[in-house]
Amino acid sequence: MKHLGRFAALLLFLILTGCASTAGSTQAPKLDAQAMAVSTYRIGVDDQLQVSVWHNPDLSVAVPVRPDGRITVPLIGDVQAGGQTPEEVAATIRDKLKAYVRDPQVAVILTQLRSHEYLSRVRVTGAVRTPVSLPYRQGMTVLDVVLAAGGITEFASPDRTELYRHAGEGASQSYAVQLAKILERGEMATNYPLQPGDVITVPQRAF
Repeated sequence: MKHLGRFAALLLFLILTGCASTAGSTQAPKLDAQAMAVSTYRIGVDDQLQVSVWHNPDLSVAVPVRPDGRITVPLIGDVQAGGQTPEEVAATIRDKLKAYVRDPQVAVILTQLRSHEYLSRVRVTGAVRTPVSLPYRQGMTVLDVVLAAGGITEFASPDRTELYRHAGEGASQSYAVQLAKILERGEMATNYPLQPGDVITVPQRAF
């Protein structure tokens, strides 16, 4: 019985420790500069490209990237652009043009980055008027996203709000957000700055 009691106490300790590890952290989340930076931009659907062929203005064209990820270039037809860098697309066009133009000099420039907003978003779910997924903007905060969602509903439990942030290897870290203090008292201690991929969840209160 003595050993059984010790085992039960140990089991209870492990359960409580496990529960504590899943609770939202009260520490302010740190921004990951690498997560907010785009080191190598890959062209996406709806991006606008300017293709320029030196000394061949008839082959130079401004084109959008179609839903199939391709663009159409005079003389050579369709070229895969989606998922490629501008330099890679320029190299492909240059290789195809060699059959028609001697030593073609090709430049591809991104003039409108329309697809980027779909890659870097923040989201708010739960007891808000309109759960939304928003393009990330530098300087965006928890309050910005909640207001963009129309605010909280009458069923919300705002001080149980959590900010979930990617922590690597498929894991995420949650941070406690005192949303009622932000909305009702203007206390901004937990109005954390956001980064791409963040998810804010506003739970409903228990009835």
